[in-house]
Amino acid sequence: MKRRTNFKLSFSLVLIMSLIMLTACGNTDTSTGNTSSAGGTKQATLDFLWFSDGNEGEVIKEIIKEYEQSNANVKINLIEVGFKDLQTKLKTMISGGKPPALSRITDTGSFANQAVDLTPYVDSADQFEGQFIDSLKPYYVINDKLVAAPMDVTANGLIYNKTLFDKAGVKVPTSADDVWTWDEYTAALKEVMAKGGARYGMVWDVTPHRWSTLLYQNGGSILSEDGKAAAINSEAGIRTMDMFKQLHKDGIMPESVWLGGENPNNLFRSGTVAAHWAGNWMISNYKDITDFEWGVTYMPKGTQRSSVPGGKFLMAFKDSGNEKEAAEFIKYLTSKEVNSKYNQESLFMSPRKDSSALDYEFGKEMYQVFSDELKNSSPLAANDWSRQTIISKITTDLKNNIIDVLSDKMTSKEAMDKTAKLIDEAIASQ
Repeated sequence: MKRRTNFKLSFSLVLIMSLIMLTACGNTDTSTGNTSSAGGTKQATLDFLWFSDGNEGEVIKEIIKEYEQSNANVKINLIEVGFKDLQTKLKTMISGGKPPALSRITDTGSFANQAVDLTPYVDSADQFEGQFIDSLKPYYVINDKLVAAPMDVTANGLIYNKTLFDKAGVKVPTSADDVWTWDEYTAALKEVMAKGGARYGMVWDVTPHRWSTLLYQNGGSILSEDGKAAAINSEAGIRTMDMFKQLHKDGIMPESVWLGGENPNNLFRSGTVAAHWAGNWMISNYKDITDFEWGVTYMPKGTQRSSVPGGKFLMAFKDSGNEKEAAEFIKYLTSKEVNSKYNQESLFMSPRKDSSALDYEFGKEMYQVFSDELKNSSPLAANDWSRQTIISKITTDLKNNIIDVLSDKMTSKEAMDKTAKLIDEAIASQ
């Protein structure tokens, strides 16, 4: 009897263990990390690599919560990293065979080969792309593939000290139909310096990205349209460098910024500078200024108007096991209602054509001016800056070459020719 009892007990234990193992296997997909709910519905867990510049992290968490409530089969796992660590983290995940389902990203070109082509997941690629500002297209359509989608957009523009302009009796353009020429603009700055008490006419961020705004306004570009050759040493490029140096020589711009490393934000905040050429994110940065009135007006034009578009994009990755779910989430985040909410609450600019006039809690009219600058930008600007695998290799050299011109170590032509050679070498190494 004892032997039979032990046999029954052993058989029961084996049966119980088998049931447990079958249940575990039924609830876990070991190849994708997905789990099944009690009702048998597949639940997808999407790793979402994310960085924040301001409060947008809190905004996206609320949007994710709302999405999960209406999509019970999807769980979004937000992985937050610092912006400076994003590329390293992303490359590590991809090379380790465990790419995230999606990521917020600025450098779309470097990861285009690992990106999911979103074309099969949208009703029409042309219709999807048509929702967004045209100048952004080179950033997310690469080799005729829809490798990403715009989440927010940035632009370079002109912030001015209204108090100084008013004191000098100088009026700024109030309409896109009445923008200054460059001659009119520099004359206005000189008048504000003479009559308004401004120490300097303007400050300009020490970045080739901001400097290139003038290049595009003069009809130039860094690269040829097909991206196969340097174009920065064209007549327009040399003229741009000559103009930039003259602004310093005339005392309109302080040498202390580009040659001495002085912070242009602090100079503008001091109330002694008439204008600051900066990105739209400075609107929220400057909102605490109370010592003087300030605003945003239109940049002057050379042979044409132009800003430089940039921004953040959403990219889904191959081999995550959740490509379809990631694509659906990207469509949700870039839809009019959700994207407008995200950008309005984050104080960002929407890349959507139908969301250019959001009801911001601060600076609504200022953002509209920046948005108009984007609409009137040269397509060559995005064509250049979207090619990050090339541009990232030469920006530091370009900045140093500009500084050498300002310090009389090179002529404008020598600097642009030297930069062009480096660009051609970067292209050849691709």
